[in-house]
Amino acid sequence: MRLLATICITSALAFAAKQPMTSADLWELRTVTDPRITKDGKSVIYQVGWADKMTDQQHSNLWIASSDGKDQRPLTTGAFRDTTPRLSPDGTRLAYLSNRSGRTQIHVRWMDSGQSAQITDITEAPSSIDWSPDGKSISFVARVPGKTQWSAKMPEKPQGARWADPPVIIERLRWRQDGFGMIQPGNYHIFVVPATGGTPRQITSGEFDHGGPVRGGSYSWSPDSKTLYVSAQRIPDADYNLEGGEIYAFTIADGAVKQLTNRKGQDTGPVASPAGNKIAYTGHDWKFQSYTVNHLYVMDADGSNGKALTPNFDRDIRAPEFSWDGKTIYFLADDRGSTHLYSIPVEGGEPKQLTTGMYQLGGGRAGDFTIANNTQIATVKTSPKEPGDVVVFYAHRGGDQTRITGVNDSLLADRELGEVEEITYDSFDGKTIQGWIVKPPKFDASKKYPMILDIHGGPHAMFGVGFQGEFQIRAARGFVVLYTNPRGSTGYGESFGNIIHTKYPGDDFKDLMAGVDKLIAKGYIDPKRMGVTGGSGGGLLTAWTIGQTDRFAAAVSQYPVTNWITQAGTADGGYTHSALWMKSLPWENTKQFIERSPIFYAQNFKTPTMVITGEADYRTPMAESEELYFALKARKVPAVLVKVPDEPHGIRARTSHYIAKVEHILAWMEKYTGANVSSKTD
Repeated sequence: MRLLATICITSALAFAAKQPMTSADLWELRTVTDPRITKDGKSVIYQVGWADKMTDQQHSNLWIASSDGKDQRPLTTGAFRDTTPRLSPDGTRLAYLSNRSGRTQIHVRWMDSGQSAQITDITEAPSSIDWSPDGKSISFVARVPGKTQWSAKMPEKPQGARWADPPVIIERLRWRQDGFGMIQPGNYHIFVVPATGGTPRQITSGEFDHGGPVRGGSYSWSPDSKTLYVSAQRIPDADYNLEGGEIYAFTIADGAVKQLTNRKGQDTGPVASPAGNKIAYTGHDWKFQSYTVNHLYVMDADGSNGKALTPNFDRDIRAPEFSWDGKTIYFLADDRGSTHLYSIPVEGGEPKQLTTGMYQLGGGRAGDFTIANNTQIATVKTSPKEPGDVVVFYAHRGGDQTRITGVNDSLLADRELGEVEEITYDSFDGKTIQGWIVKPPKFDASKKYPMILDIHGGPHAMFGVGFQGEFQIRAARGFVVLYTNPRGSTGYGESFGNIIHTKYPGDDFKDLMAGVDKLIAKGYIDPKRMGVTGGSGGGLLTAWTIGQTDRFAAAVSQYPVTNWITQAGTADGGYTHSALWMKSLPWENTKQFIERSPIFYAQNFKTPTMVITGEADYRTPMAESEELYFALKARKVPAVLVKVPDEPHGIRARTSHYIAKVEHILAWMEKYTGANVSSKTD
């Protein structure tokens, strides 16, 4: 009897014990994005993303929850991609994009009956949908096909002949885009379609893009539904423009256009006030810099009396929204790893921070936040141990937040996560650098651990305090993970971000090494079992690192830039990387390009290095990885090149590919750091 009791107790304890995260958990993690709070503040509609393990496809459905989180239910179901929920102004209908008919189209759901209708049937996929304020129309962005100027006359094809595909003609400077592929001839324009369906009508005009994958852009309606305010680059040869676009007003009735802003510098994100007399937008005066802080501006609806509201606020402004009475503008800003909500009077004054704490709001930037008439805010919140969930709070009570979703609660309830600790240190020139450490579960400071330094890309980006699932998986396999924000990162002001202009990589490497030294000084890192990795700009700095030091036992360079000369001519952003970041083209200052290219330091390569890149990556094309791999092999340094089929930049399109990336990195680190951990999961 005693033996039976002991067995039962032992079994119960084993059942209750939390397990560390594994790469298999990436199938189970769900995402919430694009929360849209109703005008009365009673409900929030949001998008839930999930992965299908059997088909290796990513899907999303729409849900609705009461603002207290007590009532949650699906609005759409099935293995489809239902995205971009947009409530009609009166709250009776929901417009959204869905591929449930076989290709992406606009659908409308009547909230009272639950009935839905597809209201478009167009060849080019619509995006960026929005309601007209009178509820009669829905606007969207779509490509209008064009033709190349160059052609050649072919002999007549015999009847019934089956010839090969014709040659592809490329004429523009920026001719392909990561994640989209080749940019077909034509331009992106804004259309409106009756909310009950019908023939879409094109509003914008000209051989310019008004949205789309190349130059982006945004738009909003005037409150009287008579005008669209659009940010665009309506200039000849816009592909060569480095200075940003302007804001224009398009009349719905006849498509007449009026330019509202006119300065050297970027103006984007126009939002009309509820009364229609003001327009808020973001932008900056042109400076020949790789990074310039975006400020908040306001002007009269006719484009007059423009003024900067945040000239002394040294952080990027994003997603401005007016209060219901038009007296206040709310916005988000990144600051030292966190992202918080701020407000500022329309008439001017100092920005007021409304939320505080170690978390980030507006996760994913898809629908950063929305605001109800009673100043309730709906947004996505993430913190070191919490993947993104929708929270609701009153703007004036930012600390009193209600979490209304818990899409990963059941998974994480059974997972033991590593502790996340903030670290700050002084670099070689006295600049303070911020970072974070993820420790393995059941961490013991008296032991010596292998370490992985992870470097973010961008370079003008920021590691934040949000949930880092990939780092938790590494920690679960016994590694301490260090990730920092070296100079060039955003969230620390314009001077800190732009200091690497024309000198990237360079002193940012010293910032990273100072962080490694700081961590080693804590006494629990084995300096002989350290690895370094990073993606994109982080892959570049990883490749740079192995050419500057051999202190690391292993390196994994993920989708890197390795040769700025070849990057300039093959990447989708190559012209910007050269003309702006380097302030020259390769043939104008070849010495500078060589000095900043890791491949030209190959004589110093000693570190066993894996290179991993998606075969459909046009941001840092495969040739960059192949050059690095060749140099390593030519030097007889242990190396492997991992090519991931059909994957664009980041290797996240298919969950199985993302898991493969995680496992390849860990297997390489475990092999060369001698970490006493297993790559197998029970």
